[in-house]
Amino acid sequence: MYEYKTEILSTGMKWFSDKANESDVSQFNEIFTERGTEGWELVTYSYMATSLQVKGALLVTYRRKKQ
Repeated sequence: MYEYKTEILSTGMKWFSDKANESDVSQFNEIFTERGTEGWELVTYSYMATSLQVKGALLVTYRRKKQ
C-alpha cells in the first residue's frame, strides 16, 4: 500500500513554452531532493496557468510505501 502527498509549488513567473526561471528550477530541485530524503517519489505533475495570470504553479503528487 502507498500513501500519497500532493503539493502546489508556485513559480516566480509564468512559464511560456520552454522558458523557465532559473531560481524556480533551483527551488524545485531543493524541494524534490528534500521529499526524496523523506522517502517520497514523484509520481505526477501538472503545470497550471491561465492567460490572465502572471505567475504559474505546479501541482505535484508524490507517493511512498506506508510505514
